[in-house]
Amino acid sequence: MSPAVSTPDIVHGSWIDRLLPRPLRPYARLMRLDRPIGFWLLLIPGWWAITLAGRGEPNTTLMILFLVGAVLMRGAGCTINDIVDRDIDAKVARTRTRPIPAGEVSVRAAIIFLGLQLLGGLIILLQFNWVAIGVGAASLVLVAVYPFMKRVTYWPQAWLGLTFNWGALLGWAAAHGNIQRDALILYAAGFFWTLGYDTIYAHQDKDDDALIGVKSSALALGTRTKPFLALFYALAFGLLLTASWPLMVGVWPKVLMGAAALHLVWQIVTLKIDAPLNCLKRFKANRDFGLIVLAALLINTLTYRVPRWVEAEFFGHKPACIRYVNNPKELVCPE
Repeated sequence: MSPAVSTPDIVHGSWIDRLLPRPLRPYARLMRLDRPIGFWLLLIPGWWAITLAGRGEPNTTLMILFLVGAVLMRGAGCTINDIVDRDIDAKVARTRTRPIPAGEVSVRAAIIFLGLQLLGGLIILLQFNWVAIGVGAASLVLVAVYPFMKRVTYWPQAWLGLTFNWGALLGWAAAHGNIQRDALILYAAGFFWTLGYDTIYAHQDKDDDALIGVKSSALALGTRTKPFLALFYALAFGLLLTASWPLMVGVWPKVLMGAAALHLVWQIVTLKIDAPLNCLKRFKANRDFGLIVLAALLINTLTYRVPRWVEAEFFGHKPACIRYVNNPKELVCPE
């Protein structure tokens, strides 16, 4: 075992202990409500897709529904994971205080709670069009299989990338009623982004994982993590630029995307793979990266009049006359 000490997964004394009745606290921890980084990372690809599908003017109702859905489905994913991994979690220093291995929630109660979360997710999903409903339902296969991947492959992080970025496809389908090229590009970008940040996360547990026979990309890459992380992040950023290029009009979107790129570089340069707290901080910092990219997609709506024909030509339907994003009363008919 390394002398480095992992940060416990469940920390008592948070707002859960201060605000919630005692019987509800283990279930809030089972959902990881006191650790919002998970639902942020699940939510952000969906928000990217909704914003890009709206050409920088996202549907706010969809954004709110995705926020609620991300909290519920991240909680459901954590519950499934903890049910399946309860014996493994009991052997790992960082996870043995989770509610199921700690004896605070029985397996039967966790299954019932899982059903309630899935029901809530279904109610959210039914607010969308039929294409989006089908796309959302398909994600359950990925969610259900994920907890078993660490037993069969050194790349469970790749499966998580497929799972956590499904919101890019769902968001586009909810906004457009179909899945277009840019949704697939966003999905691929999110896949490589997740492959990077979850490899960082996996370095926290690599010693325990090696002892109990659990696989991860951190164990597969070892000291080669940084060059591979650079590759994953470069692919993610390049694909993000490709998908978002129609909104990169003016200075500020480019400035913000540059800041996002520097954020990824900072993660790589300052990462210490044998320091769990360092890994945890870099992992959590990916929320900030995702929100910087979102700001780059949104900022023209707030600060620029972006010509509709720039976006329309990119999306393959060039109108005879167009209106500006921020001035719908101004009609322009390009020659």
